[in-house]
Amino acid sequence: MLNRFQGWRERGWSTTDASTYAQAWERFGGSVATHPLVVERLAALADIPVRYLAFEQDGELKAAIPTWGRDLALSKDVLKRSGKKGLFDLGNAELILPAAPGAQAPLRHQGRYLSALNEGRFSGLKPQKEQLAMARLPEELSKKFRYNQRRELRLLEEAGGLVRPVGEFPSAELASIYCDLFQRRWGFAATGAERMEEVIELLRELLIGSVVFLHDAPIAIQLVYRVEAPDWISVEYVNGGVDPQTREFSPGSVLSFLNTQSAWEHARAAGKPLRFSFGRADREYKDRWCNPVPVFTV
Repeated sequence: MLNRFQGWRERGWSTTDASTYAQAWERFGGSVATHPLVVERLAALADIPVRYLAFEQDGELKAAIPTWGRDLALSKDVLKRSGKKGLFDLGNAELILPAAPGAQAPLRHQGRYLSALNEGRFSGLKPQKEQLAMARLPEELSKKFRYNQRRELRLLEEAGGLVRPVGEFPSAELASIYCDLFQRRWGFAATGAERMEEVIELLRELLIGSVVFLHDAPIAIQLVYRVEAPDWISVEYVNGGVDPQTREFSPGSVLSFLNTQSAWEHARAAGKPLRFSFGRADREYKDRWCNPVPVFTV
C-alpha cells in the first residue's frame, strides 16, 4: 500500500542525488529552507535520509525536490513523527523549490508556506489561509518611522550601547546569548535550544546580522540566515531574543532596523530583489516592518 502511494506521489519524477538537486537550486533558485547545504546538514543532524527527486522534460532537468517520505524535507511534522520535535528551528520558513519557470512540475509531497514564486513552476499548489510577513522596501517605511529607528539607535549608543556583527562570535557564544535572551523575552526555552550551538555551527556561513550590547551585556539578538539565488536573495528571520529589562531602548526594534537595512544594502549591491521573511504574519510588530504575502500548501 505504501509503495502504491509513493508511486502516485512520484509519478513523473525520477530519483536523483544531492549534487543534481544542488545544480537545480543553483540554476533555478530557492530559499533558505530549501538550500542544498541547509537540507543536507539539518537532515544529517536529524538522521533522516533525504530522497531527492528530479523532474525532466525532453531529457532536460526542469525541477528537483528534497523529500522525507510523503513530505518535503525538513518538515516539522516528520520531525514530530520521528520523536525529534523541535530538534532545530527554521521558523515558518518561506519555501521556494528549484524549478524552471513554466515547468508545471506536479507537486504531491506535503509542504506549507510555499512561496508564490512557485506558481507556474509547480502544479498542485493550494492557497493557504495564513500569510507570510515579507520585509517592506526601505522606501515603503515612512520617513517618521525611519527617523525614529535612527533616533532609538542613537539613544542606545549614547547610553553605552554597542552593535557587533555575529561574525565576531564563536557559535557556542551566539547559541548561549540567543537561548538566554529568548528565555528572558518569552519565559520558555527556544525551539532547538539543546542543539542550538550545533545548528548555528552547521549553518554558520549563512548567518547574518548583529548582536546589540549595553554595558558589555548582550540585550538583543536575532537568528537570520541568508542565501543567494540566481534571480533573488532569500533571507529568513527565524526568531529572536531581547532583554525585557532594556525595553526603554527598544533593542529588538533597533536590531530589526539594522538587520533589514543591511540586507537591503547587500541585495541592492548585488542587483537582486530581496525576500526577507519574518515568518508567519501573525504578530502586530511585523505589520510595522512587513507586507503580508500569500503562500500555498500541498
